[in-house]
Amino acid sequence: MSFISYLINGISLGSVYAIIALGYTMVYGIAKMLNFAHGDVIMVGAYIVLTCVTGAGLNPIVAIIIATIACTIFGVVIEGVAYRPLRNAASPLAVLITAIGVSYLLQNLALLIFGSNTKSFPEVIKLPNLKLAGGKLTITGTTILTIVLCIVIMAGLMLFINKTKAGQAMLAVSEDKGAAQLMGINVNKTISMTFAIGSALAAIAGVLLCSAYPSLTPYTGSMPGIKAFVAAVFGGIGSVPGALIGGIILGIIEILGKAYISSQLADAIVFAVLIVVLLVKPTGILGKNIQEKV
Repeated sequence: MSFISYLINGISLGSVYAIIALGYTMVYGIAKMLNFAHGDVIMVGAYIVLTCVTGAGLNPIVAIIIATIACTIFGVVIEGVAYRPLRNAASPLAVLITAIGVSYLLQNLALLIFGSNTKSFPEVIKLPNLKLAGGKLTITGTTILTIVLCIVIMAGLMLFINKTKAGQAMLAVSEDKGAAQLMGINVNKTISMTFAIGSALAAIAGVLLCSAYPSLTPYTGSMPGIKAFVAAVFGGIGSVPGALIGGIILGIIEILGKAYISSQLADAIVFAVLIVVLLVKPTGILGKNIQEKV
């Protein structure tokens, strides 16, 4: 039963990574840039929920809605101020350095506002536990909600991309920005919408992550953000289903590594597996080789 319990916990953690990875994979797939500040948006969303619940005494559901809206706006602002002016930069390194700068800016602002002390995250998700096998296996309500929510978000996002006009515009921009603009698509608006969706999902992921591991610091989103990026690369960056597969596999590897090998080496095992996968298939599990015409 312990293996099944670890497996379920791995799927739950992997679901959080998958939700975060969606932001990375959508931004890279459409704007061809890596938003390394994405992990810190998780932290921002969690702090907003913490402030709304403990400081303002708001209902947790209302606090989560406020955090999601705030992070959505925040993502659009980051894209417009930090990334849009560099979109046509001669070197893609400029965008990467700016993303790292934005990440450190958010972390230090959180340090100034909230301090470096670890905050206890409030219980915002109150669901009954599920007991199976005569009570030998217990699955928490947070775990069930995380897995279900990941599946719903993934299905909704796929429907949005494939069935709506805005989603088709995103696909067109991902294929060729210049041609999409000639067809009347507002490229800036489409990329901003991508950042908005990714940041909203980051806020939700932040709540799920801090509900499962109820502690919050200005660096809370840093490592999960990096691991979610690894999940996106693992599954094939630019592929929405790849983000799901990569996240789930990554979560399972991490939890099983902690349980059966070493809790200290769990992160090293995750990155080692990534290296092996990329050596075998450099584009990731669902990634496609792109041939550039000269």
